Amino acid sequence: MPELPEVERARTAIERAGLNRKIAEVDDTDTWVCRPHPPGEIADALRGRRLVSAHRQGKTMWCETSGQGRSRTPGPTLGVHLGMSGRIVITQRGGTPTEGGDRLTGPYANAQDDPNRKAIWDRFTIAFGDGGSLALFDKRRLARVRLDPDLSRLGPDAQRVDRSDFVERVARGVAPVKARLLDQSVIAGVGNLLADETLWQAKISPRRPAGELSRTELNRLYRSLQNSTQAAIEHGGVHTGEIIEFRGVGRHCPRCGTEMTVAGVGGRTTWWCPQEQN
Repeated sequence: MPELPEVERARTAIERAGLNRKIAEVDDTDTWVCRPHPPGEIADALRGRRLVSAHRQGKTMWCETSGQGRSRTPGPTLGVHLGMSGRIVITQRGGTPTEGGDRLTGPYANAQDDPNRKAIWDRFTIAFGDGGSLALFDKRRLARVRLDPDLSRLGPDAQRVDRSDFVERVARGVAPVKARLLDQSVIAGVGNLLADETLWQAKISPRRPAGELSRTELNRLYRSLQNSTQAAIEHGGVHTGEIIEFRGVGRHCPRCGTEMTVAGVGGRTTWWCPQEQN
């Protein structure tokens, strides 16, 4: 599932290749992905405008839009959530596509290159006046597009939260620390893999009650989250984390060699080293 690093790479793709291009047409006919908007509502709101900036908070991404024609009154906000497998694909007339989002496996590094790609997998598409397009590619149809999304329930972004706010938000109650990290109202953007990577880097058990962590442990957890998040953004996604390939039966901790342990924590399958994470 796309986590903060994948969504940040999608946001960067839009920022790099999708801004300040006039919107000529919009395909918003997928009533599930575009709910609650009926077909045509998003198209009518965006046609003639431009995407002027791309933002992200946790796993939620949105674009601000321009006025229409000579109007300086901003248009609506276009919210995009990648769901579990969404990917942004932006094309230029005759140019190389720019992509970001969920990682693709198999022989094709980019969605645009897949000869078996079906048009229906582009769940939402903006056609630019210059002949290019921006598409939300999602085989599983779990992504979401809507106007003026509500961000009020999201906690601070995991990449940008400051240390004191992080400590104050996470170090509460008897819930396992992994559950606190996964709660998007506490810290926005951490998913299952990033949580396992962060806790392994910090040498903290995912089952430890969050409220029992010492200040030293919380500071170490904060540093590990920042480092793990930045590394995943730079290297291509959460799948590039150091512990990810060792999350499996019979696999061993790459630091100490102890066999990895698995259990459900915070409603998610969780792997950790029982020797170092205690």
